[in-house]
Amino acid sequence: MHPQPRNCRSGVGGWEGGSTVSTTVRRLLVAVIGDSNLGQNDPKIELARDVGRLLVDSGCRVVTGGLGGVMAAAMDGARTSARYADGDTIAILPGHDPNEASSSADIVLATGMNLARNLIVANSDGVIAIGGGAGTLSEIALAWQMRRPVVALAVDGWSKKLGASRIDGRVRQPDVEDDQVHSASTPADAVRMIAELMPRYPKRMRHV
Repeated sequence: MHPQPRNCRSGVGGWEGGSTVSTTVRRLLVAVIGDSNLGQNDPKIELARDVGRLLVDSGCRVVTGGLGGVMAAAMDGARTSARYADGDTIAILPGHDPNEASSSADIVLATGMNLARNLIVANSDGVIAIGGGAGTLSEIALAWQMRRPVVALAVDGWSKKLGASRIDGRVRQPDVEDDQVHSASTPADAVRMIAELMPRYPKRMRHV
């Protein structure tokens, strides 16, 4: 059994009254967002598969909107990891029918919230964007408001347009001087960056 990388686990523990307090460990959730309609030969499909696999390799779980394109490919890739276990792929659907989810989803939440489900996806511990249109743009903006670290692959779509930029001037994490939508050129870079960034983004949004 391989030890879990520290960057994809979150937990607390210590001493209380002279006895050891048990440590609760939580696997970190990384949302993979991007184009929902792609041909099977689109290069973004392979990029998303690599991102999904590398995230599970690093000890994270993969969250998506649960449908096609980048979302399905990321979950497909997650399942090819040697460290994959049941529960590593989570689909947050916009509709009411859980049967609409990709077959690679282990856990399916049929929210019935339509576009509002983007808020749940964007509130993962970290976000990796691969291309994307208006839906991806909204998820990046929501993640920014909720103080989540975002890494954007430099491929056609909003991930390329917003990479290496700031959405607005708010101070999201006072200790992160280089806060921005971080740009990555490869899946390996994206996964490495999000794993390094997540511990630096402890603060969550409490109000708009």
